[in-house]
Amino acid sequence: MPLYKTEALILRTYKLGEADRVVVFLTRDRGKKRGVANGARRPRSPFAGALEPLTRVGVGYYEREHRDLVRLSYAESQCSPLLASRPDALSHVGYFAELMDEWAQEGDPNERLYRLGASTLDALAEGVPTAAVARYFEYWLLRLQGVYPPHVACHRCGAGLDGEPGGACLEPGAHVFTCDGCARGAGREDGPGLPLSPDALAFLAAAGRVPPRGIAAVPLPARVDRELESIHRALMRLHLERDLRSTRVLRDLRR
Repeated sequence: MPLYKTEALILRTYKLGEADRVVVFLTRDRGKKRGVANGARRPRSPFAGALEPLTRVGVGYYEREHRDLVRLSYAESQCSPLLASRPDALSHVGYFAELMDEWAQEGDPNERLYRLGASTLDALAEGVPTAAVARYFEYWLLRLQGVYPPHVACHRCGAGLDGEPGGACLEPGAHVFTCDGCARGAGREDGPGLPLSPDALAFLAAAGRVPPRGIAAVPLPARVDRELESIHRALMRLHLERDLRSTRVLRDLRR
């Protein structure tokens, strides 16, 4: 069996037997993999400190054809989310990792998704505000997967969403943005949808141009943060047809 060496992001782990762990990790060049880390739960394991969610590692693994699980030879930590040392940042690590796990495909290389995760980790470690990183990450993840609807013009009338008075709405149960006029004119029984203010549109426009570390300079008032979070969670729910476990955890932590 050949030994594959690459860079990877740890997505999650779970127990196997008395001392081992199954590790789900996203490689830069060969997609998502699942492997066994023998002895990873022992006190003096060589894997110690390298298998936390979202840790960037240099990893070596053996892969046998037609086997679901690879065998990890080593995992050496290169950048850990623990460097963030902020409770709000650390509470989001599992959320980012779970989202990547949901969208990454087994054995299907996706370097853009990998780079999004790695740059998100770097931004957290450098102290970029967690809320801004989270909204940026959600936006780009949904965009890379083709889930984020266009937010330049109204889906119904074609008018620019950045004109006067500006703003938009995410139609209930749909993947489209409409201007406020069309949303009010639709007269839907379930309401006009979730609002997207001009300030929220400005944040999205900036997010499309800058790397994660650059999003720190983009204004994100609490009101805009809540708007974008609600819209992003609604889009995820529409696509996945369920809520993520980690979103419930984050909601409980805020109480």
